[in-house]
Amino acid sequence: MNFIKPILFTALTATLLTSCGGGAKIISTPIENIDTAPLKVSDLNETQKQTWGHLDLISDTIPGMSVEKAYTEIIKDNKGTKVIVAVIDSGIDIEHEDLDGVIWTNEKEIPGNGIDDDKNGYVDDIHGWNFLGDAYEEQLEFVRLLASGDTSNPDYARAEKEYEEEFGKYTNYKTQYDQLLQQLKGADDIISAKLNKTDYNLADVEGIVTGDDEALTTATAIAKYILGLGFDDVNAAKEDLQNGVKSISDRLNYNLNKDFKGRTTGDDINDLTDTGYGNANVLPTVDSESHGTHVTGIIAAERNNGLGANGVANNVEIMSLRVVSNGDEYDKDVALGIRYAVDNGAKVINGSFGKYYSPHSDWVRDAIAYAAKNDVVLVMAAGNEGIDLDKNDHHYPTDNINNGPEISDTFISVGALAPKYGPEMVAGFSNYGKINVDVFAPGAQIYSTVPGSDKYKTMGGTSMASPAVAGVAALIRSQFPKLSAAQVKQVILDSGLPIKIKVIVGGDANNEQPFDTLSKSGKMVNAYNALIMASKLK
Repeated sequence: MNFIKPILFTALTATLLTSCGGGAKIISTPIENIDTAPLKVSDLNETQKQTWGHLDLISDTIPGMSVEKAYTEIIKDNKGTKVIVAVIDSGIDIEHEDLDGVIWTNEKEIPGNGIDDDKNGYVDDIHGWNFLGDAYEEQLEFVRLLASGDTSNPDYARAEKEYEEEFGKYTNYKTQYDQLLQQLKGADDIISAKLNKTDYNLADVEGIVTGDDEALTTATAIAKYILGLGFDDVNAAKEDLQNGVKSISDRLNYNLNKDFKGRTTGDDINDLTDTGYGNANVLPTVDSESHGTHVTGIIAAERNNGLGANGVANNVEIMSLRVVSNGDEYDKDVALGIRYAVDNGAKVINGSFGKYYSPHSDWVRDAIAYAAKNDVVLVMAAGNEGIDLDKNDHHYPTDNINNGPEISDTFISVGALAPKYGPEMVAGFSNYGKINVDVFAPGAQIYSTVPGSDKYKTMGGTSMASPAVAGVAALIRSQFPKLSAAQVKQVILDSGLPIKIKVIVGGDANNEQPFDTLSKSGKMVNAYNALIMASKLK
């Protein structure tokens, strides 16, 4: 399941190395004094808000990946070798102005002839494959388990308990949101009439003199509370509340509905050999299906074209694999999606999804091992529950069982950073774990492409941190194509900035832990250092 929450929902739920260029010396970001770097005290300006993940900790005091520094000082005009990156996600707007030039095309397939020209089992797969067909809404995996009635399943009791908790929680959320939205709408009618405008902000409301007008006094109190949660203006607040109502309603009507049947592809979900289902349409099917497009822009939005965003990698082709629904993905789709990517030339795969029940986790682990065997880097989001994954043996996909031996040396699990160096640099939603998370990268408040040709939006999640790292992996593979996938992973882990300060984890101000204990590497990804280290291995 992809991980995006509306703002208010979150508020309520609480050495010297040689460069790859012409032999010139380039000093990597110094690490010996990194923990004494000055903290940024001023707010980010609009440009920094939209690009912070590419900025540099030393020069900008922002915990970005030094992407722009890497291009300016190392890559320059060197395009490198083309790299195919598979994005296993929801549908992707391959017609977007910032993405249409970076989409993979299967040259072995003749478009629209209804024939499997390349004999790969997928008819007319020009830009990838859609394993979901026309569906988008789906149940969560534990709801599918309960709907099956299989009480012998060892996870059944756990699923029953979780269902009771989740259904009650979201029913309560629905009531809260409906009430808040109605209260804000009523207050807005009064305040907009008083101010004679409909785009007012918190400062405008605070400037209202209510006098003895009881209705106006009540309206301003409601508006002050809601706008005080961090919204730019009343319209942004209404939009977030409306999105929240929809998100919660979808949760109840689809994700937690034991009677809902989302899948329409006609295949047997328990038979991995039943393939060829779905279709070749990789575009989003509904307006709200934006996750895959946002993830893709982080990796590969065309750089320096004067449009809205710059991707991390400058010479990639995006293979679109529509697997992630508005619910939990199916293990079968994930396993076949990974294998499709590997078999059709992807050298990097990004997966910004995850769940806590997996009836066929062995199929997915086998696919992860298949990717490693075939020299493919597989980057995955660590998840957004703010928990220690080393203490939770139910998070999927993973390349190990119960913290045991890893089956892949090319699998990278990524936690999310926020744009503020210091104790609050780890995003409050981000999962962590010394065993099960490899690195951290920018993931909160990330600006990227969304469906609609020329549309962009800021979103947050480990879903956004994962493609940042996938972009760095693609950049390394492009600039140094002789390096193996395992070497690329190790470069990314070893070249990061080793932060040792204590940080808040799980969004709990009372829970501070040393940053270097939250992941296997103890580091934040740095593209500049990674390219320098990779140059020593070529």
